[in-house]
Amino acid sequence: MITQVDGLGDLLNHYDTYLIDQFGVLHDGVNPYPNAVESLTKLKASGKTVVIVSNSGKRSAINRTRMNTLGIDETLYDHFVTSGDVAHQHLQDHLAGKATQSCFLISRDDDTSAINDLGLNLTDNPDAADLIIIGGSEGDMFDERHYMQLLKKAASKNTLCLCTNPDKKMLTPDGLRFGAGRIAEIYEEQGGDVVWIGKPYKAIYSHIFQILSLKSKKRTLCIGDSIEHDIAGGKDSELHTLLVRTGIVSGISYNDLMGQFECKGVTPDYIAGEFRI
Repeated sequence: MITQVDGLGDLLNHYDTYLIDQFGVLHDGVNPYPNAVESLTKLKASGKTVVIVSNSGKRSAINRTRMNTLGIDETLYDHFVTSGDVAHQHLQDHLAGKATQSCFLISRDDDTSAINDLGLNLTDNPDAADLIIIGGSEGDMFDERHYMQLLKKAASKNTLCLCTNPDKKMLTPDGLRFGAGRIAEIYEEQGGDVVWIGKPYKAIYSHIFQILSLKSKKRTLCIGDSIEHDIAGGKDSELHTLLVRTGIVSGISYNDLMGQFECKGVTPDYIAGEFRI
C-alpha cells in the first residue's frame, strides 16, 4: 500500500536515518529545488543522520564541491556516497597484485576520479583496453549509435566492463538524455558482460551500512526520484522508500506512475510531490 504524504514532517518520528538522492531530489544540476536546503537544515536540527547517495561515477569529493556551489553546504549532511566511490574500492581490490592494465574510460566533464591512484594506463582505444569503465554519458552531445560503434569490438571480445553510474536517464539543462546506464546496456546488447555498481545494486548499500554501522533498517528511509534505482534499490535492501515527483518523474501522472510500478514490479512506501518538510 502506498501512502501519499505532503512532506517529511509526518515521517520524522518514524525514521532516524535518511538516504537521499541528489539529482532530481535536491537539485536539477543547475539550481537546488525550492525547499531542499531548508528541509536538510530541519533534518539535521532534528538530530537525524543524512546520507547523500548518488549514482555519480565521480567520487564524492567532486560532488560535494558541486553541491557547495549550489548552496547545499556540507554541514547539511553526514556522509556523501557515490557509486564512483564504491567502484574505486572495487577496482582497488580487483587490481591488487596484478600487472598494470590499460583502461578505456567513458566519463563526463573529462572526469577521471573513479580511477585515480589505481595505477591504470588510460588509452583512447577501447579495442585494445584490458578494462572498460562507463562512468558518465555525453548523451547530450552524441547519439546511441556513437557508443554502439565505439564499443562494438570490445563487447565482442567481452572485455571486462564496469558501469559506475547505472542511471539510464540523466538530467541536463536541455532536459532528459540517456545516461551511462544506457551505454552499459548497449555494451550488453552487443554481447559484453557488465559489472554494475551503484543503485539499485547491493554493493552501494552494503558500503553505506558499513559506514553507519547500521543496526535498524526499519528506522531508515530512502528518498529518490527513480523507481528503477532509488525505490528498487531501497526495497531490495529491505528499507522503506519515498518517491518524490520531481526529477525524472516530473510531470508524470499518478495513473502513469501506477503503471510504471506495475511494470517494474516495485512500489514505494510513500509518494510526495517534492522533497520538503
